[in-house]
Amino acid sequence: MTLYFYFARKFLKFFAAVFIIFFIILFLLDTIEQLRKFDGADIGFTDVMRLSLLSVPASAYRILPLITILATLAMFMGLARSSELVVTRAAGRSGLKSLTAPILVALLIGLVSVSILNPIVAGTIKQYELEASKFLNGRASTLSFSSEGLWLRQGGASGQTVINALGSNLDGTQLNHVSFYSFSPDGDPVQRIEADTAELVVGAWVAHNAKVWDLRSTNPERTKQTLDELRIESQLTRDQIRDSFGTPSTIPIWDLPAFIARLDHAGFSALQHRVWFQMEITLPLMLVAMVLLGSALTMRHTRLGGTGLVVLISVLMGFSLFFIRNFAQVLGENNQIPVLLAAWAPPVSAIMIALALLLHWEDG
Repeated sequence: MTLYFYFARKFLKFFAAVFIIFFIILFLLDTIEQLRKFDGADIGFTDVMRLSLLSVPASAYRILPLITILATLAMFMGLARSSELVVTRAAGRSGLKSLTAPILVALLIGLVSVSILNPIVAGTIKQYELEASKFLNGRASTLSFSSEGLWLRQGGASGQTVINALGSNLDGTQLNHVSFYSFSPDGDPVQRIEADTAELVVGAWVAHNAKVWDLRSTNPERTKQTLDELRIESQLTRDQIRDSFGTPSTIPIWDLPAFIARLDHAGFSALQHRVWFQMEITLPLMLVAMVLLGSALTMRHTRLGGTGLVVLISVLMGFSLFFIRNFAQVLGENNQIPVLLAAWAPPVSAIMIALALLLHWEDG
């Protein structure tokens, strides 16, 4: 048991060291990218640093599998140089038993990442997108879903407009049973519009069979207007609406099943969110697969030679698995392969291949 705890602490130490190194590198690169992105905008260096701090956790979270395999390589190469693996085998512990502790630690890291780090990253991404949109164009648009349908907010120098609709097409550009609530920059209600349908065109919403209430009058019902067609100014685009609800990483995993149900109820496609949800569930298995791949060729003494080639092959195997997983995610989001196959096939296949290599080298 003491040996298992020793390997677990060693793996955790290497993982933390590699994570910190990558976090610092990503922070520096992201700061440069933020300076380039907001060049010419009215933003200070302190704001740039804050935006980088909000953006970097998502980048670090996405490369957790790569951090895991690099930590595994560093650990087992160190054990091989110090002959600790030789002593472990001489004491009657097989190589597979030596992997028990790192595998359990990787599995625990994956579970903690999905259950705790995922909601934190989702919050930082959402906050970054809100603040970045304000610095870029001085306005922000958000979209949310509830039992009353979808809610969309658009804003600009003239004030804010809140849009509620009971239904929509797949990209949110055609709304059914829609209401528009306009507010002045001071937050005072200005106008209320109800329409059977509304369609987004360039620069405006076109509402059909619309009723308009002027909320600034003493009797809004008395001054109500009924129009067959009404153009409502808007700076929103199809891409902005899609991006408002189309980024699953901005939704905590605990809220994702309910959000998927609300998407289906509102008439949107939730395929991308379903794929992301399954990908997050399989993240612990992905980290385990990286540990097994990283150790498959490095659990050997350095005196056998070819250390550089072995490390290179292990890194290439890990990076290949990482890109295959991303490619499978893209195929799943485009409905080219089933969702479960896209999420579960890469880590499960990698675990089986790595176990076959380990059994061949250790007991073959």
